[in-house]
Amino acid sequence: MEKTDKSEITYEYTKRRKCFGRQTLFTDHGPELNVNIPPNSAMYKNYILRNPVNVSIQNTGTMSEHWVNSVRAEYTSSGVNHVEGGWPKDINTNDPEAAQRYRRKIEKDDAYIHAVMHLGHSMEHNILQNNAVDMYQIYYSELSSIPPVERSSCHTVNVYREPGSARRPIRSLSWQADGARLASAHADVNFMRCARSLQFSYIWDIENANAPELVITPPQPLLDLQYNPRDQHILVGGLMNGQVGCWDMRKGSETIALCPPHVAHRDLARNVLFINSKTCAEFFSASPDGVVKWWDIRNMNEPTDSMIIDAVRTNNDTQCVENALGISALEYEPTIPTRFMVGTETGLVIGGNRKGKTPLEKLPSKYEAHLGPVYALQRNPTFLKNFLTVGDWTARVWSEDCRESSILWTYPHRTKLTDGAWNPIRFSLLLVTQWDGCLSCWDLLRRRSAPIVTAQLCDEPLLRLRPHEGGLLVACGSSKGTIYLAELSQNLGTADKNDKQLLTHILERENKRERILEARMRELRLKMRQERDGAAHAPDDAARRDADLRDAAADYCLAVAELQARQHALPA
Repeated sequence: MEKTDKSEITYEYTKRRKCFGRQTLFTDHGPELNVNIPPNSAMYKNYILRNPVNVSIQNTGTMSEHWVNSVRAEYTSSGVNHVEGGWPKDINTNDPEAAQRYRRKIEKDDAYIHAVMHLGHSMEHNILQNNAVDMYQIYYSELSSIPPVERSSCHTVNVYREPGSARRPIRSLSWQADGARLASAHADVNFMRCARSLQFSYIWDIENANAPELVITPPQPLLDLQYNPRDQHILVGGLMNGQVGCWDMRKGSETIALCPPHVAHRDLARNVLFINSKTCAEFFSASPDGVVKWWDIRNMNEPTDSMIIDAVRTNNDTQCVENALGISALEYEPTIPTRFMVGTETGLVIGGNRKGKTPLEKLPSKYEAHLGPVYALQRNPTFLKNFLTVGDWTARVWSEDCRESSILWTYPHRTKLTDGAWNPIRFSLLLVTQWDGCLSCWDLLRRRSAPIVTAQLCDEPLLRLRPHEGGLLVACGSSKGTIYLAELSQNLGTADKNDKQLLTHILERENKRERILEARMRELRLKMRQERDGAAHAPDDAARRDADLRDAAADYCLAVAELQARQHALPA
């Protein structure tokens, strides 16, 4: 039935009861467990805790619907043309003098004063209400926002494995100038002492971890492979038999220049580094034979210069290869062209000067850094007078002004430390690899008693690390030939505007403290030496005093005898 009216429209629908079906009866029922999946504790290490996490979950779709029709309100906008009114008809408002005379007349009237006083309260209320604080106003908007809490982290973003079944330790890592490629040198030193194995090294594209971009095929396994900092296609490397060679990626995997065996090192060519030159073709190499040699890529028939690291002889005599110290680490700073530093297998760090004439000028400084070989040696990228050394179970920060002790150091670790480097962007961050497969990040500005982040990258030992020039990526090489590309959090890879000033204060304070301690130790050693020398001369002084006493007694007895003889000789 349909009924139509001017005020409302109503529609009624009728249906028989039998068409509704069976009546639904609702009862209370407890919960029923359909599926129970317990958590797997072994999978915890594959997950990273994210905090905070806001997730909305709806088990079933929304089936209800509700709507409300509010009362419609009508608003109109209108304007008011306000003009000054209330003037008598006989007063011309356009005449300023007439208006001024009438205004003075009204202001002298007592009724005017009472009217103004009465309207003043209502007007003041309206003004205060108009100036009230906005309830939606953001209070203290001029204050600076509070920085978020730093959350330091380090996680693996890619893994590069050596092709084939061979798993040779990684001996060197080097980033290309633009940071798109990574060179890795693989060699098993202990195995090569008695047999022959694979000789390949690899160039990796960091975007492709499936296969290397180029396979380097040297005549002997490479122990070091370094990119030219100015030419991204040129590489130099040190070989197992002591030779050094050069490769051009544009010409393939074979060497384009190789030094003859009779001018090569007598032991492993463990370290090579490019030096600052106009031609960008000069580099130098070091070896456990204790000799540093300079080379030119354009002529590899013989080295351009060489220096024997003989720290025993400090006079003007000729340095001897028999007394040379085996070199385990090499460091060079392009802003100091003639200076370099070497780390020896006996734990010494020796500063060298290529332009020196005498042995004292060639090796001007020496630091007793570690108990065993120095595995890593690098200057701070911002504070060049401070350098990092890694050896035995500690990492130390040294200053060139303090030669007796380091100014900062880490606590002795339970496992051996294998390599270390400064972060090129955040210059207060130390990156250290450990024998147990951990990568430790030490920030001198945040905490010096313990690493700020320790990431377990793998189970095998990590032997080499090389940070990316961008500061956020770190390449770590393991003993099984695997490269782990780790990414640091944003706060560990960027520097703040106040970091340089704060680190300057820390290094100057520690440097001053070490100089005071060195002066005190020199005073104590001088005092002990004087006491030892005084004790050695003490018996001589006692004998001399006894002889003087005997001579004085003899002179006294002689004088008494002469006096008695003179008295007997006088007449009575």
